[in-house]
Amino acid sequence: MAATAPQVLAIDLGTSAMKAALVAADGTVTGWAERAVPLRVLPGGGAEQDPRAWWDALGQVAADLGRAHPDHLRAVTVVCASTQGEGTIAVDAAGEPLTPCISWLDMRGAANLRRQFRGFPAYQGLSVRRVARWLRLTGGMPSPTGKDPAAHMLLIRDEMPEVYARTASFLNVLDWINLKLTGRTVATVDSILTSWVTDNRRPGDVRYCPALVADCGIDRDKLPPIVACTEVIGTLSPAAAAHLGLPESVRVVAGAIDNTAAAIGAGTTGDNAPHLYLGTSSWIAAHVPAKKTDVVAGIAAVPCAVPDRYLMTALQATAGANLTWLRDKVVEYDDPLLGAGHVSRDEGTIFDAFDMIIPTVPPGANGVLYTPWLYGERAPVDDSNLRGAFLNISLDTNRSDLLRAVFEGVALNTRWLFRAVDRFLGAPVTSLAITGGGALSDSWCQIFADVLGVEIRRDANPLAVNARGAGWIGAVGTGMVTFADIPGLMRSDRVFAPTPAHRATYDEIFDVYRQLHRRLAPVYRQLNR
Repeated sequence: MAATAPQVLAIDLGTSAMKAALVAADGTVTGWAERAVPLRVLPGGGAEQDPRAWWDALGQVAADLGRAHPDHLRAVTVVCASTQGEGTIAVDAAGEPLTPCISWLDMRGAANLRRQFRGFPAYQGLSVRRVARWLRLTGGMPSPTGKDPAAHMLLIRDEMPEVYARTASFLNVLDWINLKLTGRTVATVDSILTSWVTDNRRPGDVRYCPALVADCGIDRDKLPPIVACTEVIGTLSPAAAAHLGLPESVRVVAGAIDNTAAAIGAGTTGDNAPHLYLGTSSWIAAHVPAKKTDVVAGIAAVPCAVPDRYLMTALQATAGANLTWLRDKVVEYDDPLLGAGHVSRDEGTIFDAFDMIIPTVPPGANGVLYTPWLYGERAPVDDSNLRGAFLNISLDTNRSDLLRAVFEGVALNTRWLFRAVDRFLGAPVTSLAITGGGALSDSWCQIFADVLGVEIRRDANPLAVNARGAGWIGAVGTGMVTFADIPGLMRSDRVFAPTPAHRATYDEIFDVYRQLHRRLAPVYRQLNR
């Protein structure tokens, strides 16, 4: 029997679950395990997670993989992680967390951010002079919503001074996982980005900018050293090796945050080759050769895993989260959808039921529109006050209409974003790779093809995109493959072409959708200030 090829233990830590897979250098994913991790939503815009729960879950999924695929686990030579981004953990000198992870959804630091960076004239409460310097040096700027580490760190400094005094380092989610794996404190070129303290003008030489560090309000010694995503940062510490059931000789590659890893896992490592990721949030991303920023649309090209390139990322705050909300808040656990001929409890999930119902409703959802802004929006507008809504409901509207409207609403928001992406890339996108958990829905993929008017190429294993990306980053970092090899290793299982008969319907609906934002934004500001 042939020997098992060397494997990467690829960690994929999202907002809802800790996942791991065993990935070979050719992208083959063997084994998959996951454990849910809780998210605590707090009054006043707070959202937190317990880092220790992540670590416990990682040990459990590694054990699950070992039981299911012992030969492949024994073949692991590398560990590499992909994680959610924009989280912040204050750790002490021993590496122990002093706070829960302040999540990328957390907006409590918005006021602290405005106080630190105010000035006249101002843009969204931040000094225009500072904004210009951020854009020139980093390619972006802190979100005025407070949803990134620049604000999280200031929240801790101002509201938890005793914690700040004891903080040895502020770490992003990826950085904390790497600390637990190796005992080494580092940040990657992408995990450090949203602290907004780095000079990113040379993609192969991202470094702290003294002026930005001096201005950020955080002590320089609390910011970790920066490494490339493909750097081997060490081997497993004795405690981590025991926790994962692996030898201490296993190397750890620094890895990447989720959107960086997905751009590798989607196979889109060539220039201007975009993909759409559909998860709790969603984004359109593409590797590009130069740093560039669209301030109005909130799109930037920033450092990434490919050392001589930048990654254009256009983020939509909530995508699949709209379906989770529909499942958890509208459809009950004993809903007839699960037993009335749509899908058996033993054969599928509520999402399978959704996928069967959508084709029974015509494009346009019988006139119902839905705005998918359940937790504000990031791009093409950065507005934390926006909220979701169903519009144009009548006595004839049924639940199936509402369901299709939710799927269409996310796609319409993506089309709104798509216009800015076309401008950014300098040419219209005509073919788009789609990946992430939402891509499992045939109906949703077709809706995206129809609403966007482009060919949609579906990842053959979309749930594994982040793990596959982490696996490939680990493989590149240890010399098993190159980034140029990856497009040839990628596999699609289906291509969805736009339906010409639906074009006029969606063009008309999209015009109305854009009007809804213009007219509702002032109302949401008044309701949610």
